[in-house]
Parts: sequence; structure tokens; C-alpha cells
Amino acid sequence: MARFAGAVHVVTTDGKAGRRGVTATAVTSVSDSPPLLLFCLNRNREENRWFIENGVFALNTLCVDQSEIARAFAGEGQLSMDERFRVGAWQQLKTGAPVLGGARMSLDCVVTDVQAIATHYVIFGRVVDFARDGHGDALIYLDRDYRKLEGERGES
Repeated sequence: MARFAGAVHVVTTDGKAGRRGVTATAVTSVSDSPPLLLFCLNRNREENRWFIENGVFALNTLCVDQSEIARAFAGEGQLSMDERFRVGAWQQLKTGAPVLGGARMSLDCVVTDVQAIATHYVIFGRVVDFARDGHGDALIYLDRDYRKLEGERGES
């Protein structure tokens, strides 16, 4: 799966179950009316259930200059969750899930459905709010490394 190129996101949640954030590339739009998306999380981490238990999440799409945040939330450096949230500036929108200041885009969502498929949870969410703070190029993950998408705008 490392051969798939994908935009890099930090998906976050907060609520009664606890605050958590993870780096994710398994994310896709499902519908634009109503605005729905999904992301996938490995079921081998009990803490990943917090997204389901809290019932809310924020999808923060990273800019190319935010690879340090991607690495922190991917577990590099063995930082605690509190230490990870000290990397970057965080705020909240409607749901209370942490939203990253300067992200290319942040979508604040409520969980609408969860499917357990093979080794992963597929978590669906309806967008209830958004922010567009960052203006940099998108951060991409390909061949087990973070990259900038090369090429000029408008190329096919």
C-alpha cells in the first residue's frame, strides 16, 4: 500500500473518551450533498475507538511545510498524545474536535456510520463546519516518505 500516493491528513477527536489524533492517508470524499467523507483506522489500537465513542472528528489536510506534524501524529519520536498536540496551533469549531491552524483545509464532522472491515474501522462523517487557513501545496505520502506534489498547476 506504500505505493499509493495520498494526501496527508491528521484526523482528531475529543470528548468523553479522550483526545486523540492520528496521521491518515486512507481518506475519501463520499458525497457532496450532504457533504460526507470517510477515513480508515487500524483496529489494533484500542484508542482508535475513541473516534467512534466521541462521535466527532476533524479532518485536517496538511500543507507541505507541516510534515513535522504528520510525523508527530504518525508516532515518530514516541511523543505522548499531549506532546503531539503541542506541535502546531489547535482550535475548535462546532464539534470540539481539534482543528489545526494553518491546515490546507479542516473539516469538522459528526460520525454517521462505522463499519469494521478486515483490520480496519471505516468511519463515515458528515461535515458540519470547515476552515481553510493554509495556502501551501498539499503534503503527499508516497513510497514511505512525505513529499511535495511536483508539477505546474493545470498539467494533466
